[in-house]
Amino acid sequence: MNDTPGWTSPGSAPSDGQDDSGVQGPPATADANGSATQWSKDQPPAGQWTSPTDRTPQPAPGQNWGTPPPHVNWGRPPAAKPGVIPLRPLGMGEILDGAVKTLRTYWRTVLSITVTVAVISQIADILAQRYLVPAAPELNPDATPAEQLEQSLDSAQASLIGLGPALLVTMMASLVSAALLTVVISRAVLGRPVSLGSAWQEARPRLLQLLGLTLLLAAMTVAIVSVGLFPGLLIGGAAGVALTFLGGLGAIVAVIWLMIRFSLSSPALMLERRGVVQALKRSAKLVQGTWWRIFGITLLTQLLIFLFAMIIAIPFTIVGIAVDGEGFEGLLSGTATTFGWPFLIVTGIGGVITSAITYPISAGVTVLLYVDQRIRREALDLELARAAGLPGYDPTPGTDTVGG
Repeated sequence: MNDTPGWTSPGSAPSDGQDDSGVQGPPATADANGSATQWSKDQPPAGQWTSPTDRTPQPAPGQNWGTPPPHVNWGRPPAAKPGVIPLRPLGMGEILDGAVKTLRTYWRTVLSITVTVAVISQIADILAQRYLVPAAPELNPDATPAEQLEQSLDSAQASLIGLGPALLVTMMASLVSAALLTVVISRAVLGRPVSLGSAWQEARPRLLQLLGLTLLLAAMTVAIVSVGLFPGLLIGGAAGVALTFLGGLGAIVAVIWLMIRFSLSSPALMLERRGVVQALKRSAKLVQGTWWRIFGITLLTQLLIFLFAMIIAIPFTIVGIAVDGEGFEGLLSGTATTFGWPFLIVTGIGGVITSAITYPISAGVTVLLYVDQRIRREALDLELARAAGLPGYDPTPGTDTVGG
């Protein structure tokens, strides 16, 4: 039995006098051999068949059926966009564009954060390079590969120890910058203004937990690298060099995998107000199944940041070498590679400019990746639309960020 004219239930046989499509067909006739056919005896002359489109009535004069009225949207309605991104799953270009739009739209708040952080970091780095980092020892060209590797490791260790205070200051400044920028970007998604004071009030309660998360990730990195390098360093000799290389390569791969897996933990901690361990688990859950996509976007972002940094750093480095007479003469003679205050100050200015622009781009991509993953997995776009007070959505009182 047919429930609807012209439609047959799946799996049922056609009714009498109907074909498989459920439409009443012409009466059956017999051909010359006596077999039944579905064709009528009265056939039109050859060449007089016309397609159904030829029999379509034409529009009256003054009417145009081919073009819809301009006020009618026949396609999919565009996604709501209260802020810097549309509230739908984002492409790579939209994520980068959203980070840049945040910098342009909220430039006063963003630059007040990043310039302050960059100046503090550069001052600490200049002082460390001038007074704490030891001069690089000269390598013995007649040394064996194992001895050269040992000398290089000793030199790197001494440099890291000298740069330790500067790295600590830079890490703390970057941590505060990341926390404040996360709040700014979360407001930018909703299209809401945010001042430096309000961003600080919202980010301050989470700073200690964010510090714990940062230290935990750093400790994981150090532990993995140490495990990879220790066997080769313990053995020594040519076999130890080869084992150190392989162990270091494996450690780098493991660190990259873990860092991408936990790359969304900072936004989860700040915006969802989770603990350190819960933020790591949350990031792993959001990244699961999309590791390569997040890795590709992160890699492209870092590559663009590196190219931009080189574009800024190269002219400042050339100017620094030119104004530092002692260092310039040393380069020409090949006897000295240390530079004085003029070089450090000029290159430090270039570093401030670079960091002030690249910090918000890097933080913006991370936060928008977090938002994108939640939109794809949890329909966060509906919550964001309600939080932004868009028409057609029930507002959620007191919702200021993308946390949930």
